[in-house]
Parts: sequence; structure tokens; C-alpha cells
Amino acid sequence: MRQMEFKMERQNLVEVGQTLSVTESKLPNSYYYTLEHAYAMSGNYTTLERLKSRQGKVVDIKETPKGFFVTMEFDE
Repeated sequence: MRQMEFKMERQNLVEVGQTLSVTESKLPNSYYYTLEHAYAMSGNYTTLERLKSRQGKVVDIKETPKGFFVTMEFDE
């Protein structure tokens, strides 16, 4: 299992236990991921860190002074 964190700007867009799709986008030297319906975005990942799965499960949602962070778990 692999876990990744995504930043979400508003609360209550996703729920723990929900299965969501992710979209991969390419930058010149890295990749980033967006949760379906643009709910949240990941940080940048190198080619070696690319995500192989395109669906994951929400396992945690945290509220911090910087916003909301969604932890997703993928079968990898």
C-alpha cells in the first residue's frame, strides 16, 4: 500500500472511506496528481515516484492552518 497527501482548499468535498480517481499531469521535470472533480492536488513527484494506480481510497482528512490535507491510499 502506498499513501499520498493531497491539499484541499475547502472542507467537506470528500469523506473518509470514499474511493476516488486521480489524474496525472506532467511538468517538465516532474508529475503531479489531481483528485477527481479537482477536489485536491498533490505535490510534485519525480519520474521514479510516479503513481501506478489511478484510483485510491481516502483514509484521513486533516485540518491545519495551511488548509485541509487528504491522505489517500493506493494499491501499489
